[in-house]
Amino acid sequence: MKKILIAEDSSVIQNLTTKILKFQNYEVFNAKNGQIVLDMLEKGNYDAILMDINMPVMDGMECTKNIRALSDTEKAGIPIIVITGNAQNYSKKDFEDAGINAYLQKPLDFDLLVETVKKWTN
Repeated sequence: MKKILIAEDSSVIQNLTTKILKFQNYEVFNAKNGQIVLDMLEKGNYDAILMDINMPVMDGMECTKNIRALSDTEKAGIPIIVITGNAQNYSKKDFEDAGINAYLQKPLDFDLLVETVKKWTN
């Protein structure tokens, strides 16, 4: 079973995304901010991370850069799919420079979410 880490401070989005991915037979883990993501990565492995950009403590861009800088190459290379309501504040190059593999706009298209997660975890 593939393991997905959802980094999202909105419990509504987190709950919906969790339900949809569990229905698709993914094992789902949740984090409320980027620092928790980094703490969880120290203890375990995941097949992909769904990362919100705007989170308290450490945002998604900073967290992604920290993950890409990890000495563990497997963890540093984990697919990161960003979920954001304000992608217009960033260019595609900003996302690429941070090491983001794909991004999804809010409000989430759940069919596209499932398709994107499958693409990056196969």
